Amino acid sequence: MSSPAPAPHDVLLPSGLEAARPGLLPRLGAEAFGTLFIVVAGLGVPLFTIPDSSPLPAALAAGLAVTAAMLAFAHVSGGHFNPAITAGHLVAGRIRPGAAAAYAGAQLVGALAGAFALYGILRTLPGIADSRTAFDTVAAGFGEHSIIQAPLAAALLLEMLGAAIVVAVFLGTSGSDTRDGGSRYAAPVAVGLSFAVLLQLGQSVGNLPFNPARAVASAVFSSGWALEQLWVFLAAPLVGAAIAGLVFRSMGTAGAGAGAGAGAVVQAGTGETTEAGEPAETAEPGSSEAQEFFDGKRG
Repeated sequence: MSSPAPAPHDVLLPSGLEAARPGLLPRLGAEAFGTLFIVVAGLGVPLFTIPDSSPLPAALAAGLAVTAAMLAFAHVSGGHFNPAITAGHLVAGRIRPGAAAAYAGAQLVGALAGAFALYGILRTLPGIADSRTAFDTVAAGFGEHSIIQAPLAAALLLEMLGAAIVVAVFLGTSGSDTRDGGSRYAAPVAVGLSFAVLLQLGQSVGNLPFNPARAVASAVFSSGWALEQLWVFLAAPLVGAAIAGLVFRSMGTAGAGAGAGAGAVVQAGTGETTEAGEPAETAEPGSSEAQEFFDGKRG
C-alpha cells in the first residue's frame, strides 16, 4: 500500500537544493524589514506631506511600497508583511501554524520599529508640539475619529471586505505556476495595486489599514482613543482573511506554489523551493519537528 504524499507545506527540498533554501531567521528578517518599509512609507508620506503639495497620494505610496517589498523579499519569505495575509495562508493550508505565529511576530516587530522611527523624527521637528497628536492623523478610527463620522459597523465591514480582497488577490496570484519566467511579478503588482485602491477608500472612511501590524504601529504612538478602538482593526481583517483562505482551501488550491524561475516552484508563503518534476524528500521518521521548524526545514 502506497503512503500518502506529504502536504506541500511539509515538503522538504531535494538534497541538491537543501542548502539554497532560506532558513527561518532569514525569512523572519525579511518579513520584519519588509513590514518596516511598508509602515514607513504608508505612515510617513501622510505624516510629512504638506496638504495639496505632493503629487504622490499616500495610498499610492503605500501600494508602491508593498510592490517594492514583495519584489525584494518575496523570494525569501513569501512576502506577506501583513498578519492578515499570513492568516489567510494558514487557513488555506499554505503555511504551518508555528511559522504563521512567527511571521506575525516578525511583522509586528517591523511595524513597531518603523513607527518608532517616524515618531522619533517627529520629536525632532520644532513645528510639531505634540508627536502623538500628529500620529492621530494617520491612526485608524471610527465614529468621531473618522473623517466622515463612519460608525463601527461601517469600519468593521469595510476592513473585513478589504482584507478578504487583498488576501484573495495574494493567494490567487502567488498560487500560480510561474515557470513561464515572467508572471513571477504578477503577485507584487496585483497586491500593491489592490492595496493602493483599498487604502484610498479606507482613508476617506477612517484611515483603515487592512493590516493589523500597521494598525498596531499607528495606535501605539497615537492618543489613547486609538488603542481603545484597535480591536476593530485587529479582528475584522483577520476574519476577512480567514474567509478568503477558506474559499481557496475549498477550491483545492492550498498546495499551489509561487514560482522562482524556470524549473522551480516556491511554496507560497514559506519561501521553500522544489524543483519541478523531481520527487520531494520527506522528513526522516526520527527527526524532531520542532528542530526542523527552527532550522527552517518546515514552513
